Amino acid sequence: MRRVARLELALVFGCATLMLAGCGGDGQDDLRAWMAQQRAMLHPHVTPIEPPKPYIPERYDFPDQVDPFSSTKLETGVKQEMNKLSPEVLSQMNRPKQPLEQYPLDQIKMVGSVKIKGETYALLKAGSLLYKARVGGYIGQHYGRITKIDETQVSIEELAQDATGDWGKRPATLQLQESSK
Repeated sequence: MRRVARLELALVFGCATLMLAGCGGDGQDDLRAWMAQQRAMLHPHVTPIEPPKPYIPERYDFPDQVDPFSSTKLETGVKQEMNKLSPEVLSQMNRPKQPLEQYPLDQIKMVGSVKIKGETYALLKAGSLLYKARVGGYIGQHYGRITKIDETQVSIEELAQDATGDWGKRPATLQLQESSK
């Protein structure tokens, strides 16, 4: 039994020796020599970057022209843009704002409606406050005006700017929110 074990061990060592002998020469010595020669001949040339030019500040001394950074130039531009607006938009921008106009529509909830002396009011919750709104009142941040109130919703017509900069009316509604309690 020991003799068989020795024979197996000798066979394993013999196979391992043959395998290692096969790994010794890979036949690529000439390729490695050529690569070393090419590396030795290669001398990279890097062009140095020019140093930056020194900054010399210039004064803007044109007293007969408008300073491009003055507030008067900005005010002039705003006035020109305001003159292009329709009278309807101008009237919305120049009137005093109502309390519900400080909230975007998605932060206002209709929680009910009430009829007082024949006029229907919507009960609207914005933030932690409850507001009573009627037809004709303003709401939201896009010059929204309440056009109709019924038991389940408030119809609104907003005046908003589209992607091209034109102003137009768009409808919106606030639905009655069911109580979660």
